[in-house]
Order: sequence, then C-alpha cells, then structure tokens
Amino acid sequence: MTELRNVQADLARFRTRIFAVSVLVLVCFVLLFARLVYLQIFRHDDLRAQAESNRTSIVPIVPNRGLIMDRNGVVLASNYSAYTLEITPSKSGGVEDTLDELAQVVDITPRDRRRFKKLMEESKSFESLPIRTRLTDAEVARFAAQRFRFPGVEIKARLFRNYPYGELASHVIGYIGRINRAEKEKIDDSEDQANYRGTEYIGKLGVEQSFESVLHGTTGVERIETSAGGRAVRKLASNPSTPGNVVMLSIDIKLQKLIEDMFGSRRGALVALDPKTGEVLAFVSKPTFDSNLFVEGIDQENWQMLNESIDKPLLNRALRGTYPPGSTYKPFMALAALETGTRTPQTLINDTGTYTFGGNRFGSPANEKGGIMDMRRAIVESSNVYFYSLANELGVDTMHDFMAPLGFGQLTGIDVNGEVRGVLPSQAWKRKYYKRPEHQKWYAGETISLGIGQGYNSFTMLQLAQAVAVIANNGVKHKPQLVIATQDATTRVRTPVAPEPPIDLAYKPENLKVIRDAMVGVTQGGTGTRVFAGAGYVSGGKTGTAQAVSLGKNQKYNASTMEEHQRDHSLYVAFAPADDPKIALAVIVENAGFGAASAAPIARRTFDYWLLGQYPSEEDLASVSQGKATAPLGKPRMAADLPWPTVR
Repeated sequence: MTELRNVQADLARFRTRIFAVSVLVLVCFVLLFARLVYLQIFRHDDLRAQAESNRTSIVPIVPNRGLIMDRNGVVLASNYSAYTLEITPSKSGGVEDTLDELAQVVDITPRDRRRFKKLMEESKSFESLPIRTRLTDAEVARFAAQRFRFPGVEIKARLFRNYPYGELASHVIGYIGRINRAEKEKIDDSEDQANYRGTEYIGKLGVEQSFESVLHGTTGVERIETSAGGRAVRKLASNPSTPGNVVMLSIDIKLQKLIEDMFGSRRGALVALDPKTGEVLAFVSKPTFDSNLFVEGIDQENWQMLNESIDKPLLNRALRGTYPPGSTYKPFMALAALETGTRTPQTLINDTGTYTFGGNRFGSPANEKGGIMDMRRAIVESSNVYFYSLANELGVDTMHDFMAPLGFGQLTGIDVNGEVRGVLPSQAWKRKYYKRPEHQKWYAGETISLGIGQGYNSFTMLQLAQAVAVIANNGVKHKPQLVIATQDATTRVRTPVAPEPPIDLAYKPENLKVIRDAMVGVTQGGTGTRVFAGAGYVSGGKTGTAQAVSLGKNQKYNASTMEEHQRDHSLYVAFAPADDPKIALAVIVENAGFGAASAAPIARRTFDYWLLGQYPSEEDLASVSQGKATAPLGKPRMAADLPWPTVR
C-alpha cells in the first residue's frame, strides 16, 4: 500500500509539473502571438520603414556654389573639382602616427600639418578633415594601393572655391571657410537645416557671406541600396541638386585693379559710386589678402601674419575703417551754413591765420594764404579760420542734425555685412558715450575743431563717398549697392536687383550750385589745380589732411619727427564731369600727408579711366604708387588695349 501511495504521489506531482509546463508554454505562445500581432499589425508601417532604411541610404548631393562676377562678366569666384585626402580623427587610432605613415605615401608638408591641427581644434573628432587637397593622379593611385593600412583615412572628390585673381578685391568678394561649431548650431536652429546637409563650407566674409543664401543653391538627395556592411550596391533614385545663382557685382574689376595698383604698398581706402544710381564702381581697401588662403583652412603661421600685422590687412577700411574727414568736410559745412541761413555765399570772414576762442588759439597750416574770405574762396583755398568760426556759429547739435541725413555717422545700408557707424558727435552722443559725469558735459571749445573735420568726427570712406554723391546728384541720396543682378545657373535668366527708392534731401538748388562751383574751383585754381591740369573733363573736388594722432596743446606737427603710423592722412573727395556727374568718390591714403600729394592723384587717374578709358603709363603708375605724382606723366594707354592678367 505504501508503494502504491508513493507511485500515486509521484504521478500527481508529475501531472502538476506537466500542467505548469503546459500553462507556461501556453502563456509563452500567447505572448509570442501577442508580440507578433503587435509587430505585424500595430508596428507594421514603422518596422517596414526601418527595414527599408537598413537596406537603403539617403546621401545628400551638395550643390555647386554660384559664381561671382563683376559688372562686365569677369569671373571673380569659381569652383574646381579635386581629390582630397581626409582623416576622421576618432577612427584613425593615433593622429600623429597616422600622419607620419601617410607622409611616406603622399607628400605632407609642415604647412599641411599646421592647417590640419587648426581644423582639429575647431571641429569634432568624428568629422572628416582634409590633410591634403588637390592630390595628383599618381598620389591617388599610391594611396589606393595601401588603403588597408589607414583606418579612418579616405580619398574624396570635392568641389573647391577658387579666387582666380588672388588678392584683388578680396575685401569685397570675401571668402568661404569650413563651418565652425557656432555656425553649425545656427544652421541647425534655422529653416535651412535640411538644405545644408552635407555642406561643409560657408561664406565667411564679404559678398560670399552676405549673399550666402543666393550662392549656396539647393541640396539634392540620392537614395542608394547598401549591403549589410554598408557598401553601396546600386542607385535607387536621385533628386539632383540645384546650383547656386550667379551674383553680379556693380564694381568694374579692371578699375578696381588699377586703384589697388596705385596704392602700391600704402594703406588706405577708396569708394567710387555712380551718383545717379548708388552703384559701387570700386570698393578698395589696402592692404589686401589672398582669399584662397582660407578655402582649405588657413594655417596658424599665415593667420598670425595676417591677424597680428600692424598694417591690418584683414580690416576692410572702406567699410569699417573710420577716420576724421579733415578739410573734405568743409563743403558740407558750407552747405549747412546756407541751408540753415547762418551765412550767405557773400558773408566775409577775415582769415588772420588763427582763430581764438575761450583763450585757446586754433591755427592754420603754414601754406594757407589767409585774407578776406567769402564762401567760395574759403572752400577753394581751404580756410580753417572761416570754418572754425562757422562751427562756433552753428553749434554742435545743429551740425549733427544737418549732417546725419547726408549719411555721416549713420549706416548707409550697403548690401554687404559688417558696416560700422562711425561717430557724428552731439551733446546727446557724448552723454551716452562717456560714463563718468565729469566727462559728459559738452564744452564750447570742442565744437571749433569739428568745423574742419577734426575733433570727435570719425567716418568711413563709404559715408564720405555717399555724401559727395548727394551733392553731385542735386541733393538726391541713393543707398550704395554692390550687387546689381543675379543669374539663374540653370536657365541663365538674369534678374536685376532693384535698388531702393532714392531720398530727396530737398536742398535748395541755388545752395547746391554754390557748393559745386566752389568744388570745381578747387581743381581750377585751388589746392587740386596741379593734379587735374590737362584733364579732358572738368571735375569738382576737395583736398583734406586729417590728423592720425592728437597733438599736445603747444606741440607743432612735424612729419619728419613722427613715426610713420602717426603722420597725417591724405584725403580727397570728388565728382566728375562737373556738369553731369557720372562718378563720385572718396579716397584716403593713410599717413601720407597733404590731400593733393597722395589722394588726389589717385582720384585723377580713376576719373581718366572711367570717363576717358585711359590707363596710366608705367612711369606714371609707379609715380602715383609712391606718392610722387601730380598730373599724369607720359602718354596714357587705352584701357581697352591692355591685356587682362592671367588667372591663377
């Protein structure tokens, strides 16, 4: 009986276990069935998309960047295709060891290493960075044969930006460079994020930056079938990219080159405008730099050379350099006197050579003639005393309110980024600028030097050129415009960029005539006579000399005892032809002395080119670039007959 009971107990336990296992198996099948239902029905669309993505890969097609041309169709920025050798630091093991081994296969210079190091500092470790660009076919073949030795290193075919004329107009054109972290974050937060997939370079300066959206184009996509290892098997579909549009500038690049050559090794700026439209004909800043240095990533040595140079080649002096206008301010002061009724053209002032106010003596250059001055003679002979006394009569706030609409101390709104405002002083400006109460009060003596373009006055050549253009254009102000058209890269259809409506400042025609006639007198018997002798047109202008540094109360200016960077600046403003102006300009040559000595000769040759199609003789060009010219030397050449420099 005992054995029977044991067998029955064992059988019961076995049945219990069988039941438990059966229940467990049933539960598992139920769970499996539920999971299958969930995956097959509820997750069907999602999982199908994931499976498709495992089988296919979406690759962005980066568009060709649009060209940049001058007003005559000369290409200033283009693209070329080349092979690059690139390293992904996170996949390469040791970067230094990889570089050493790569140097045995392809040529890697110390400059390449320095540039790569700078790129690594600015990028993330998983980004592919170029160590060499423009590989030859032989170098590509050598690396391909030993590709297995270099994990994280690959050859890619890329488009590169090319600036065929190197340093010419570099501040206007700008350059492109690798997208940095801050720019990447900005793009990711913008509506253009999808359009920049795969894009590694972006406009950094000048037109390249300001018209990035026009030049970039539209990114395409390519759907590729891939193997389990990620290798491309075949192309499934493609939506091609759309190239960026061509951007056409208003500048004449041949005129731009002539002006840059006339500056030589000197520093300065020149802005030339069409007074009837606001189009920028030349936009010069010297010294320049080679935009091509930045395309592949500039190395530390060249960056330090550019960034730390005392000559500041990276500073766009035409757009961002601010200077006291000196005596070029006097025609605008005279116009303020007429428009406010402070003086008439016949008002006489005795110029004794000094003006005394509040116990202080304000002097004049030793070469000024002095004597009884009416308005015309004061401008033609550049009388300081006449304008010292006028400034005192007008007062700082009246001067400010009149000069601001002309554009002084204001943003002109030119269609390129980076413009600075400069300083047009007023009592309110001083209270805002200075923090300490004892420095905020405006003293009457501070007003006097403003009348001759000194003191707190500080403007850009762009502002000065715009103001001259207003006088030349009968008081009508145009916004300066660098880009005049875009052209569709596919259809070739050109679309003009419509200028903004001009603003009529409503000056009295008779007052403008007084100022223009006086400025013509500057070239027909005044301080610009020698420079414009024999010109095939009549122009109006005004010379100026501006202090680069302040002098002590009893200190006299002596260029021979001062450092070169402390000497006076040479300025000239002008328009031509006088009866129907087609060009207006402002030019400064830093630390070059009297306006008639260095700045005016550059203006004369600029007018000769634009109005007569003449190009200086080699002898004359050399003389101008050294600041030793007056009227042109030798026989001028016809600009149309000169060969254009070979592209790089």
